[in-house]
Amino acid sequence: MIYFSEQKCDGCGFCAKRCPFGAIALHDGKPQLNAACKACGICIKLCPKQAILQLAERPSTVDKALWRDILVIAEVSGGQLHPISFELIGKALELAGPAGYQVKAMLVGHGLSACAQELRHYGVDEIAVYDDPALSFFRADAFTACGEDYIRFTKPSVVLVGATSLGRSLAPRLATRLHTGLTADCTALEMRDTDLVQIRPAFGGNIMAQIITAHTRPQFATVRYKVMSAPTRSEEARGKVLPRSIPKGVAESQVIHVSTLPVPPAKSISDAEVLVVAGRGLQKENDLDLIRQFARKLHGDWAVTRPLAEKGWAPVTRQIGLSGRTVRPRLLIACGISGAIQFTACMNQSERIVAINTDPNAPIFDVAHIAIVSDLYQIIPELLKEAP
Repeated sequence: MIYFSEQKCDGCGFCAKRCPFGAIALHDGKPQLNAACKACGICIKLCPKQAILQLAERPSTVDKALWRDILVIAEVSGGQLHPISFELIGKALELAGPAGYQVKAMLVGHGLSACAQELRHYGVDEIAVYDDPALSFFRADAFTACGEDYIRFTKPSVVLVGATSLGRSLAPRLATRLHTGLTADCTALEMRDTDLVQIRPAFGGNIMAQIITAHTRPQFATVRYKVMSAPTRSEEARGKVLPRSIPKGVAESQVIHVSTLPVPPAKSISDAEVLVVAGRGLQKENDLDLIRQFARKLHGDWAVTRPLAEKGWAPVTRQIGLSGRTVRPRLLIACGISGAIQFTACMNQSERIVAINTDPNAPIFDVAHIAIVSDLYQIIPELLKEAP
């Protein structure tokens, strides 16, 4: 809570001028906050009279020793496990080792026997299964009731959820019911003792924030598809399957299923093995034909950065970045891309990155394995001649 001291404040208005969010306005010579305030504390540091204070309540704490292990909420789509479930399990296994935790998974839906057995091949210690015809399609209130039931039963320290349409609906509801924190769209995760360090771009992608849920449990994080590495499937099936009865909240759901309209399968840049990506260096829309031709020669796909999508040169489904897709191809060729963190955070795990840019100091070269300091209009035609 931001507080203005009436004794010290002389109404100079300096704080209102310097607030980056426009959250302070003068009324009758006195500063007042509006809903735009982010409690960033800049005004406190800059006030020449030291008239601005931040009042903080002591947060309630929990006994962290009672909350152990890592829970992955596995997602089933079309009767199959969503690939992000395996990626989350891979990261959970990596985090659990140093902390001495087990890794558990939870499945919610109908007809989940095969999916539960498949998870046993990925190093999970326990798979809780809520299997009922009432859960045959996603209902936010019903799935949340199941999640809350198992979390209160097993008390995990960390809960990982995929940043899919389902996960982005489910995770905040669970965090609210359990009165704890949630960090969305994490690009990296680390373990510091029993605290999960949740890393994600912040302030428009200008910084990488490290967020810790210090005083409550469990610690919730959603993770984007193609950010983490999936573990290798083991021939040995381990871990026990724990059938769970559906809680009362499922039967009381106010959501009624009327009909289901399947979405036609579509090709996604997230699944491409080879990607040629165009950025601001492209001079005109027709020049995308050069990018597409190069991608075809390499038997790959093409994509763009946000500026080109905003110009209407390409659909948002072909955009890489925080407001687009995350990709992890075997080969990514960045053409005329400066390398803003909003973009690099969503492609820097690619196996091999080649960057073409006329600026030798472009940030994209910090993540590239091969840097070509030249004009894409000179390089790509030459590469096309060499391509088989």
